[in-house]
Amino acid sequence: MGIPAMKRHLVPVFFIVVLSAACAALFVAMRSAVPSSSSPTAVAPALTVKHTFATAQRWPQTLHAVGSVAAWQEVVIGAEIGGQRLSHLLVDLGDRVEKGQLLAQLSPGTLEADLNASRAALQEAEVNAAEAQRAADRAQALQRTKVLSEQALDQALSAADAAHARLAAARARVQADSLRLTYTEVRAPDEGVISVRPAVEGALVQAGAELMRLQRQGRLEWRAELPGPELAQVALGQPVRMALGGAQIVEGRVRRVSPQVDPHTRTGIVYVDLEPSAQARAGLFARGEFLLAEHTVLTLPETAVLLRDGFSYVFRIEGSQVRQQKVTVGVRRGDRVEIREGLDAGTPVVESGVGFLSDGVTVRLATAGPNAYPSLKERP
Repeated sequence: MGIPAMKRHLVPVFFIVVLSAACAALFVAMRSAVPSSSSPTAVAPALTVKHTFATAQRWPQTLHAVGSVAAWQEVVIGAEIGGQRLSHLLVDLGDRVEKGQLLAQLSPGTLEADLNASRAALQEAEVNAAEAQRAADRAQALQRTKVLSEQALDQALSAADAAHARLAAARARVQADSLRLTYTEVRAPDEGVISVRPAVEGALVQAGAELMRLQRQGRLEWRAELPGPELAQVALGQPVRMALGGAQIVEGRVRRVSPQVDPHTRTGIVYVDLEPSAQARAGLFARGEFLLAEHTVLTLPETAVLLRDGFSYVFRIEGSQVRQQKVTVGVRRGDRVEIREGLDAGTPVVESGVGFLSDGVTVRLATAGPNAYPSLKERP
């Protein structure tokens, strides 16, 4: 083999050696560029948060209940006579009326004629009674002269007594007819609000027929249902807060506690007098709470509590990291929630934006001042 042939065989080998050296140099350079896993690195905070502390406050102990709003007393106003037409209705639904106010007028029909006849009969009875009395007086005056017999005297006295009896009956008929005539005027038995009015003008009214209903004095009450064992915690005069939906709150006080418990539901009724309110209506179903004795509780803003997987959590601030802490919450009042277990008063926690956090996340505390972050924000 000659030298030129040998050179042709050495050229590929030379290129392979050069390529291997270049790869080795590139690998060494990449190894030197990658930092060692043993060297510590600083983790930049991802979120900015504000901190807060659980605050001790005096809250009243409460009992929660549900129930219906009803009229304190509802009077059914009906007709006391029958067979007359309803000529005038002077009130409508929702009208406030005074005691004795005229509500409806029935047609008097023949009642006025009956009263006039009774008065005429009374006059006749008065004349007959006076004549019989004079005859009895004359008979008694002639008794000593022996002109009249004892039988005639007894007849005269009996006739006078009968005439006086007929006079009393005539007076009673006049009084009854006068009373029946006054029944054509339907008046309010007490002040209050007209809640129902099924009557229609022109209808023929029967005795006892319902014309309207009156909420006495316009008073409403909340009939709250409480389990039997909790009734013992309720006392007369206790304050009550009833919610009508949304932010509508009606104040009230306990008026009466049921002396017995329903054997089927095992609940008792507490009757609460409500303050006058334009939002309260009879028939509404409402929730409320009885305010018992006050006690000290730890509270946090509700924005600091996270509900996750059916449990409540807060995020404790430890240096530059947050730790998820399970807590037990109680009642809520306004924008704060009671913390019953799991947190001490002096432990700083994240105030808001807890839905963006997880256990062990590095955060940055917002500085105080006008330029402080008002809530959790993502870092750009």
